[in-house]
Amino acid sequence: MDRGTERGTPPAGHAVVGRVPLAVVVVDRDGLVSHWSRGARRLFGAPKEEAIGRPALDLLPVSGALPEDDDLTPYGAYAAYDGLGPDLESSLGGRLSYPAAGRARLTVPERGRVDVLWWAYPLVGPGSERLLVLAADAAGLRQDEPDTGADFERIAPAFALHTDFPGADELARRLPEILPSMSVDEGARIVAQILELGYPVLEFSQNDRVPVTPDWGVPRRAERKARRERAARAVAEGLPAPEGFADEGEDLEYTAVRERLEFLNEVSGRIGTSLDLARTIIEVSRAVVPRFTDVAGTYLREQVVAGEGFPDGVPDTTTMWHRVAVEHTDEPGRWDDVVPVGEAMPFPAHTPFFQCMTTGDPVLVPRISEQMGHAIASQFDKRDIRPLITGRSMLVVPLKARNVVLGFMILLRHPERVEFNDMDRVTGAELAARAGLVLDNARMYTYQESVAETLQDSMLPHIPPRMAGCDIATRYLPGTLLGRVGGDWFDSVKLPGARTALVVGDVMGHGLNSAAMMGQLRTAVQTMAALDLPPAQLLRNLDDLAQRLGDTYLATCLYAVYDPIASELHLANAGHIPPVLVRAEDGRSELLELPTGAPIGVGGVPFEAVRVRVEPGDRLVMCTDGLVEMRGEDIGVGLATLCESAAHPAAAMDDACDTIIRALNTRGGRKDDVALLMARLNGIAPDDVAEWRLALDPIEVGRARAVVREQLHDWGLARLADNAELMVGELVTNAVRHSHSRPVELRLVRGDTLLCEVDDDDHDLPTLLSAGPEDAFGRGLRVVSALAREWGTSRTGAGKTVWFELTLPRR
Repeated sequence: MDRGTERGTPPAGHAVVGRVPLAVVVVDRDGLVSHWSRGARRLFGAPKEEAIGRPALDLLPVSGALPEDDDLTPYGAYAAYDGLGPDLESSLGGRLSYPAAGRARLTVPERGRVDVLWWAYPLVGPGSERLLVLAADAAGLRQDEPDTGADFERIAPAFALHTDFPGADELARRLPEILPSMSVDEGARIVAQILELGYPVLEFSQNDRVPVTPDWGVPRRAERKARRERAARAVAEGLPAPEGFADEGEDLEYTAVRERLEFLNEVSGRIGTSLDLARTIIEVSRAVVPRFTDVAGTYLREQVVAGEGFPDGVPDTTTMWHRVAVEHTDEPGRWDDVVPVGEAMPFPAHTPFFQCMTTGDPVLVPRISEQMGHAIASQFDKRDIRPLITGRSMLVVPLKARNVVLGFMILLRHPERVEFNDMDRVTGAELAARAGLVLDNARMYTYQESVAETLQDSMLPHIPPRMAGCDIATRYLPGTLLGRVGGDWFDSVKLPGARTALVVGDVMGHGLNSAAMMGQLRTAVQTMAALDLPPAQLLRNLDDLAQRLGDTYLATCLYAVYDPIASELHLANAGHIPPVLVRAEDGRSELLELPTGAPIGVGGVPFEAVRVRVEPGDRLVMCTDGLVEMRGEDIGVGLATLCESAAHPAAAMDDACDTIIRALNTRGGRKDDVALLMARLNGIAPDDVAEWRLALDPIEVGRARAVVREQLHDWGLARLADNAELMVGELVTNAVRHSHSRPVELRLVRGDTLLCEVDDDDHDLPTLLSAGPEDAFGRGLRVVSALAREWGTSRTGAGKTVWFELTLPRR
């Protein structure tokens, strides 16, 4: 609608495209025109001085619907209003007391036939105005009109620059009663604009219908009809009509509409206070008890309860409905055993519940008869629900969003309370529509949160609590303010020589893109760690990879290799916060001083590695900055708290992690996600390691078998000797055959498993082959694969390592 057209030209800075003039007519209680806007003059042809005071029926001879093949595209959906209610003539004649809308064709002097869209809103309550009529020239919506917004998407709300309607202020104050189907927020927005600019208009788009709620005043019309009949009988008997009859019906209707709007406004304020689905369900159920109903049972589809995607298909008799809430004013516990919350059940086709969920329309049952009560009770196995429902008034309203039924509410009133009526049905439908949107918002949030958590969990590794010579515990906390998906990660990788790589990294930023980048970097670290690259070289390669992936994201990374035999840490840092080392001897904790390096992705910056001696029982704590950084606080405070909490003695690794989390996560202000990895460096005692150097001579294969058998007997592992001897023979045979000049090294390590490693100077990794009966080679690794708990190969700086593990027998 065009503000500028009231004066003939658009205001500066405002485009006319997408707006059409609006005609505004107000009719008083005598059926005479009391307001006639300039838009009405243009649309209907009569000047204001000729229209004011004349019967509205003389000026607006509107009747009939537009033909179905009109060219009002893309607004063909408005044809759905044709035939749904009386035409404008009925509204003008005072035969309607609720809003109506339609499309019609009229004859205008000097213009001929004109197609219009119209809206009629009865004005209830005190005042002389009875009807507000809004109308627009439908030709302004045709896409073949070049100057009327052929490419618009939405007709925006606008207002006349001024209005000479003396009742405009009163009209604006009563807009919620005039437009009862509008949301409270929308009504408040338009009211604020009306008070400033003038008369009200409506907004509508290609996808939205005109917001009209028919039949708002149906029950009050019935009451007025009964009073008119009583008055007519009184007059027929020669008695005066009841005093105050003329005003009583109007005041009752005004009060009823106002109460309904106040109730909906109150409900809207009480539901949707959070995006927690369970809390939202309780809010929706409690919002209507006891003011609107005495019992409210809420049922939702299985996918909604689970927080899954949008339910597919139309509900049928096999659809499972979960009872998620029951609120009532009966004595406590009366409903709990008969209709417990959490129960899931289908509903037969003959029930009003099935009718509601398949049609998406409210179902009103003024009183539940004995027969219907028996039919409903038959669904409850060994439970008699008839005493709870028979004789009560029932209203079943659908909880819908995007034209899909998510669930429904069963509303019941006590027998002594007034029955639900048509106005209650309209109120219940509006209430359910708002509740459905709130529930769907909570469902979508729950679904997206679940997807985010699933994505995050799938990208974070499941680290075993024990690696060779160390115990590991981890924690991950999603961000509290900026989303549940982030770029923080931790990892551990098994390396040759009973060593373990420990990694913590943080991709800067949040959201799915950061998480995806994190997944790529984590995979790259695992791959390069398996190649046994030195820490500084690994970070160098990771930086090169990040450069190839793009310069959008940066990441920090701390990479440490723990050698439990040498009791040594080998660490390199790429812009990450330093780790904390807690000494077992005296419980002292310290931040390890490492060359900081630049974040991954900067490029062109060298990385340095350092070696740190450790003792059995020392603990290494690695975390991301989300744990120690707080808004408005120096990071040094967080690092000091980290050192202090890490030094707290704890018998279990999980307890130690929890102590750190409690100390740093309760200060408030954390917004980032957190990754925490703690490793207790137990070491491997020299007595649990045996090593031999073997010459490049086939005779050494027999010696290898012998020393392995003898060592296992010394360790009390004689039961493993046969298999271990056989597999060692195969690996040493291959090593002697393929080595070039350096002696073969054989090592046994007794830890949580028995680890056997064979090193040689050949860089070609062996592969598992399919060996036939006549083949001379290829069976060795098949024997190892069949007998070992786990086996593998990896390259080293001097060549390669082939290893296997055997499970230790129970003591």
